[in-house]
This record gives sequence, structure tokens and C-alpha cells, in this order.
Amino acid sequence: MRDRKIFCFNQISETGLAHFRKGYEIVDTPDEASGILVRSAEMKDMEFSPKLRAIARAGAGVNNIPLDRCAEAGIVVFNTPGANANSVKELVLAGLLLGARDIVGGAAWVRENADTEDIKKAAEKAKKAFAGHEIQGKTLGVIGLGAIGVLVANAALDLGMDVYGYDPYLSMHSAWKLSSKVNYAANLDDLYRVSDFLTIHVPYMESTKHMINAEGIAKMRDGVAFLNFARDALVDEDAMAEALASGKVRTYVTDFPNEKTVKMKNAVVLPHIGASTEEAEENCAVMAVKEMQDYLDNGNITHSVNYPDLNAGICQSAARVAILHRNIPNMLSQITAFFGKNGLNIENLSSKVKGDYEYTLLDLSSPMPEDTEERLREIPEVLRVRQIL
Repeated sequence: MRDRKIFCFNQISETGLAHFRKGYEIVDTPDEASGILVRSAEMKDMEFSPKLRAIARAGAGVNNIPLDRCAEAGIVVFNTPGANANSVKELVLAGLLLGARDIVGGAAWVRENADTEDIKKAAEKAKKAFAGHEIQGKTLGVIGLGAIGVLVANAALDLGMDVYGYDPYLSMHSAWKLSSKVNYAANLDDLYRVSDFLTIHVPYMESTKHMINAEGIAKMRDGVAFLNFARDALVDEDAMAEALASGKVRTYVTDFPNEKTVKMKNAVVLPHIGASTEEAEENCAVMAVKEMQDYLDNGNITHSVNYPDLNAGICQSAARVAILHRNIPNMLSQITAFFGKNGLNIENLSSKVKGDYEYTLLDLSSPMPEDTEERLREIPEVLRVRQIL
């Protein structure tokens, strides 16, 4: 197999990088790299080298990567769904307790009064100001039952909570992992009506922007605690600030500090640490490295966000050809006709579609002549071609 160069845009766990086979080299600039590993670095305005074939995000969110521009350039973008799910789940559980008990206020009081004479006696008098509620027997509403939402729902049951979940796009994979004791809500309104605590775990996209808004908040129980460890833009922060000020929402626990959240009354704002554990960083790095290496070495795609997943295994033929193209009629017939006209026998063909884009893998009985890749690109709507030897 060919030697390959990889650029790390952020510090990536050495445990993950160790999974690259011999022949992979970590380089200091992206100019010569076949792949880029990234965490949170902003790539929206980055110019991509013609040699770049893949970007792997060591994490789930890909808002820092220009997905459409990458798709048009034939650059496959990967993420690592579920790799940091346990880390986020554990912080959500901490968020439940922060939302139920004024732990932050109590700890701050102790620190501020550290020099008070007879601090023990003073604390006994002051503690009533930080009284809260137990979570056992309370109802938790979980919005979004993906990898993290399912873990949160199941764990909350173990803590003695009554749990309701809402997800109109619940996958079979998640459904198998979700406890049968979780009540399923038919719509958000039903969830709002019964929940003492609400936590959101959905991806951010245009359709989910501000899905938690003034209209929805008005339907929630008075004194609800709301947890957001997913994305800040899922919540209309102006509406949330008003609800906190009025007491409609008792506490807003969020992992996303910004100019608005840090000034909200009765908000507990954490510095985006949901996935900041050594274990989560290692898991994400390992998954990202494996996804990228399998794509660069074998052409297989797993967990791409801009191209379809497709796995043809390890190539046992003389050559494999990977073609990234637009999803329009007659593309496969044009591609297969091209190989037939050039006397190249196709032993195996796999093709998958995702939205406007399609990915086709072909195993051949013999390697392609040197100019074949260039001539394949002349087929209209073909975006990228490479031969994997």
C-alpha cells in the first residue's frame, strides 16, 4: 500500500494516532496531506489542497467544516458518532443534579466566606438558601434519542426518575438499546406537559435552529429545569433569558458559554466540557483514524456526513477504483460503459446514494492505464476519481 501523509489540525490523542499503519506520516502542514484530522478548529474559510481526500472530525459536530464545498471537491468528511457519548452522558447526569440542587451557589458561598469566624456554624445558618429538590420520582423528558439521548434516558431510570422520550426519527439501532421502561411521547407538547426536567440531544441544522423557543417554553411546566449539552443554537436564548427571569424556567444548565448565556439569571454555564475526558478524546481519535485509514487504503466509507456509507471490504482484485459523483440519472451506465470501451473487466461494483451525491466502488481484473483516471473525470458530474492499488 502507498505511504500517506496526515495533518492534525488540533492536538489528537496519541492513542488514536498509534492506530495508523506503518507508512502513514503525521506532517506539519496540510499542503501535502491526503487526510486531515480535526476537532474544533475552524475550517470554513480554509483553501484545500488538490491532494486532500478526506477530513475526519474527532467528535460528532461538523459545524466547523464546509461540508458542501468538500462534497463538490470530492473530499469525504467523517465524524465519530457515539465515541464521546458516555462522556457527555455523565456530564448530563451532573447537570441534572446541578439543576435540582444549588450546588454551584453553595460552593461559591463557602469559597466567598472562607475567612468567616466559625465557618461551620455560619454554613449551618446559610445552607437553607441553597435547598433544592431530589431527582428521584421526578420526570425527565429527553428530546432526541440518539447515542447520547438513549444513554441519558436509561441512566435516569436507574436513578429512580420517570422518563419520557421524544424522537420522530428514532433509529432501529437506538430503539434496541432504549429501555422498554422509557415512555414514548408522540410530540413535544406531550413531553413539555409532564417533564420536571428537560434535556435536548438532537443535531444542529437549519430545521432544528431555535426549536426550543418562546412558544415551546410557554407549554412547559412552571419551574422546569432545562439542560442543553447538544448545541447552543437549538435554544432561542432571548426566550430562555426571559423565562429564567420570570421563573418559568427554574434553571438553565448549558455547556455553551457565549455573550448571552454567561449573563443569564439562574443559568449554570459550563465551558464546553461535555466531551473533555481522556477516554472520550481517545475513543474519538481511534474511530476517526480507523475511518480515514479504511477510506484511503480500501475506499470504504463509514460515518461520512457528506457522502454515503459504503463498505466493499478489502480489495482482493488487481485494482479498485473509487468514483465520487453527483446523483443524477444514467451515471452508472456511463461509468460501466467507459470501462467496457476501454477493455477493463469489472469484477465487483457497489454504489450508494446520499442526497445529491453518489459513491461508486469498482474492483477490476487489471489496473487502469495511467490516463484512465483523467479520462473518467471527463464524464459530466464526476467529481473525483482515484485508483486504489
